[in-house]
Amino acid sequence: IDFGTTSSGYAYAFTKEPECIHTMRRWEGGDPGVSNQKTPTTILLTPDRKFHSFGYAARDFYHDLDPSESKHWLYLEKFKMKLHTTANLSIDTEIHAANGKRVKALDIFAYALAFFKEQALKELSDQTGSEFDNSNVRWVITVPAIWKMPAKQFMREAAYKSALVSRENPEQLIIALEPEAASIYCRKLRLHQMVDLGTQTTQNGFSPNDNVGSGMTQAKEHARRNRQSRTFLVENVIGELWSELEEGDRYVVMDCGGGTVDLTVHQIRLPEGHLKELYKASGGPYGSIGVDYEFEKLLCKIFGQDFIDQFKIKRPAAWVDLMIAFESRKRAAAPERTNPLNINLPFSFIDYYKKFRGHSVDHALRKSNVDFVKWSSQGMLRMSPDAMNTLFKLTIDHIIQHLTELFEKPEVSNIKFLFLVGGFAESALLQQAVQNMLQGRSRIIIPHDVGLTILKGAVLFGLDPSVIKVRRSPLTYGVGVLNRFVEGKHPPEKLLIKDGTRWCTDVFDTFIAADQSVALGEMVKRSYTPAKPSQQVIVIHVYCSEKESAGFISEPGVRKCGTLRLDVSGTESSAPRREIQTLMQFGDTEIRAMAIDVSTGRTVKASIDFLSH
Repeated sequence: IDFGTTSSGYAYAFTKEPECIHTMRRWEGGDPGVSNQKTPTTILLTPDRKFHSFGYAARDFYHDLDPSESKHWLYLEKFKMKLHTTANLSIDTEIHAANGKRVKALDIFAYALAFFKEQALKELSDQTGSEFDNSNVRWVITVPAIWKMPAKQFMREAAYKSALVSRENPEQLIIALEPEAASIYCRKLRLHQMVDLGTQTTQNGFSPNDNVGSGMTQAKEHARRNRQSRTFLVENVIGELWSELEEGDRYVVMDCGGGTVDLTVHQIRLPEGHLKELYKASGGPYGSIGVDYEFEKLLCKIFGQDFIDQFKIKRPAAWVDLMIAFESRKRAAAPERTNPLNINLPFSFIDYYKKFRGHSVDHALRKSNVDFVKWSSQGMLRMSPDAMNTLFKLTIDHIIQHLTELFEKPEVSNIKFLFLVGGFAESALLQQAVQNMLQGRSRIIIPHDVGLTILKGAVLFGLDPSVIKVRRSPLTYGVGVLNRFVEGKHPPEKLLIKDGTRWCTDVFDTFIAADQSVALGEMVKRSYTPAKPSQQVIVIHVYCSEKESAGFISEPGVRKCGTLRLDVSGTESSAPRREIQTLMQFGDTEIRAMAIDVSTGRTVKASIDFLSH
């Protein structure tokens, strides 16, 4: 399941034929200028907060409600970003619906996952001709690689709540990182499945052309012809692209989505084609919704923030309409474009503005000092191409600045390819900006049907999660411990004297350092002893830092980020000192812990919790 900020979808493969990836059935609905297999990530709840619908269905139903009714319904979109932007995410974190009411984020995510589960199982049952049992499915949910552990854990909690998988069987769900999934898929690309921006050819016999967008247009045409079949054959050989890759070659995957832009640096290990991460995942909230926010700011500048705020609440359906109209024009923006872009203003916008202000929209545009947006007599906003490009500028500048900084890192030298993936990668403006920045240092490759790259890669990852052998830890993790106090080495304010022994408190015991290489399955071992024999549970605070090393847990930049719980009840033994050996795994997409009681050899229930309570 690719649960995106702006659009979502699912794909699957049967283990019997792993090279056949099926993407989900066509959805009802669809928008002008937007062709893809995914559905908008929009959800509608009834006034009594029950799940009603998802995707186009939710949007259309909400749209057709009478305004007097619609204000009681709860409509949510673009809510995934809340998990990235909330500092201390918890099970109780709330998000706002379009009518301003608050709902629990966990409920919304669980409703969405339950919807996908139902749709997918229905499709699988139709495919196989009999009721398909959920226990025969391994689920994979994609998240941005730059997400911190709390957000990943939140997704897992939502999956438990939605009954996608049960808490008793956690390995039935894998959390996949979006750029990693894309990387796994890109590794298998055949030359006819992509556009090479450097040579400007789509590799299937089309003639080269100087215009950036044309390769993409032909690619889209090609993709449209192939789209009738929703099954993608992934050749078992490593794609032809890799006939050009030698052992140790490096490439960057830049996943440009609706909410975030995520960059991963991989090195290929031949002959198996295993992948090794060379630099910790990086990126930020620079997805395409940034362009929508800029459009909204522009509307506020012209019509007044007070009006826009009111309009969104009083005429929510018309606001949705206006954003759909903007979306299709946003996709028409291109570097070479010379003719203006027209955006239909819904009638109720024009009507409500007149009631609200006592003068016309036309008048507002004339007297606003925004000179590159005009009013066309047909009831449209006419934007000059420069005006549209300006809306992209802030977001694209962020991306380019980030890319520039990444390419300056010593670990990120000699990059052979840059893969542009994710829905926002279709933007000709973004493609051109990346091309200008790289100046031919790396070949820029864009897979066809770029919005589905992550989905298809996630299926491949689910079939073989061990393909990524080495990752880099995004943060430094550790715990606070007592060490023997050493004069001259330890600060006097950390001195603690207990039973005549001099201890230094708050020492940071590092489990793993930021950007440290960690192999899949590699364990960090520590032993802990209950303070008193009767103790039932050991709770240890876990600290993290962006910095590569930390001396004390009290240093600036070090924060408490989770708790390690060891359930030692029922392990009472005659041994004078109970030693609980804890094993922590940092090489996977999620951090996991296991523990054993050394004296009895029995497993102790261990868990790490990153959500705040």
